[in-house]
Amino acid sequence: MRAYLLLLLVAAAVTYLATPGARWVARRTNAITAVRARDVHVQPTPRLGGLAMLLGIVVAVVLASQMPFLAGVFETGPQAWGIVGGAAIVCLLGWADDVWDLDWMTKLAGQVLAAGFMAWQQVQLTSLPTPDWLFITSSRISLFLTILVVVVAMNAVNFVDGLDGLAAGLIAIGGSAFLLYTYGLTQQATPENYANLATLMMAVLVGACLGFLPHNFFPSHIFMGDSGSMVLGLVFAGSAITITGNVDPVSMGATLSGAQRVPLFIPLLLPVAVVLLPLLDMAMAVIRRLAAGKSPFHPDRMHLHHRMLALGHSHRRAVLILYVWAAVFSFGVAALVLWDWKAVLAGLGVAVVVALLLTLGPLRTRGRFLDDDVATGSHPTVAAAHPAPATPRAPTSPAAGPAEPTLTTHEGRHR
Repeated sequence: MRAYLLLLLVAAAVTYLATPGARWVARRTNAITAVRARDVHVQPTPRLGGLAMLLGIVVAVVLASQMPFLAGVFETGPQAWGIVGGAAIVCLLGWADDVWDLDWMTKLAGQVLAAGFMAWQQVQLTSLPTPDWLFITSSRISLFLTILVVVVAMNAVNFVDGLDGLAAGLIAIGGSAFLLYTYGLTQQATPENYANLATLMMAVLVGACLGFLPHNFFPSHIFMGDSGSMVLGLVFAGSAITITGNVDPVSMGATLSGAQRVPLFIPLLLPVAVVLLPLLDMAMAVIRRLAAGKSPFHPDRMHLHHRMLALGHSHRRAVLILYVWAAVFSFGVAALVLWDWKAVLAGLGVAVVVALLLTLGPLRTRGRFLDDDVATGSHPTVAAAHPAPATPRAPTSPAAGPAEPTLTTHEGRHR
């Protein structure tokens, strides 16, 4: 575990130190999030944080390739470099979109290209943890499912990237649960060698997110942009795909039946739990827009994070509560590996109740220490007593409440 923690810290440090440089590049290439009618941030903000995150991941993986402990991971195949190469492709694609505003078909083609590159480098779904453990024998079906999973993961993370620190925090929390799971699985599968590609990639992914968060949490100085959200989705999907090949259904399930087989489904359930909020947000957005006769990529202000603001939560409080929900789902599923499913279900029920109280309870109008004006140093009560001269600002939605002009959301242009 010490090697993985070292790589996590390296990825975090490189990302943290490289983010100011990414902000400089964003300004020089005009990759700036302008203030639009549907936005509530009050000044243009750079959005190439993905460049710094990619650099952190690349440096950490290169360092890992030089570690004797992880030598076997790189000797068995090109999967690690396939994930890194796919991340580089979508990072460049996101950079181009942030600068030139690519149409959705061009972006989709680029995402398919990146996923196809990973599949070419042997990062492919070869089995699914079903009751009878379904092995994918057709190379075409394997390629199609791999590309589908990667593209869905990238767009799910992209859809939820709407509040400062939200996407990076969700992936850091869910990735931590997945990291612990893959490490424990490796201990069981190969007690003599804990080296594992999925654990390696999850460690550097969590590190990149943690290194970026200090720059991105409210009030944000830089957005990750599409170059960042697609990198997070692709690396996470690649890690989840590689772990399916490390589960031996024969040895693990030969003596199990019924509810005892629940842990066998973790390779499928845990990735879904980690990105459950992004997937739910994306599914609701697509259904909502199609029902209204609009394109699934038509932007609106009805995402989960917008609904949290409409409930009365501040920007920071909304993000932290969504962090809680992510931890409930991801660590709840990961706990199935260690404890009986009935005990886990009972604990999960308690955690859900607590999360609901945080979401819908009195915290919506209380908790001064989490108010946005505390973070920015402004005092709205004083400003109300002595109003300043009116200045132009972007129009805001009445549903978001009077505090909304101080918030900074940065929903992508395609949503």
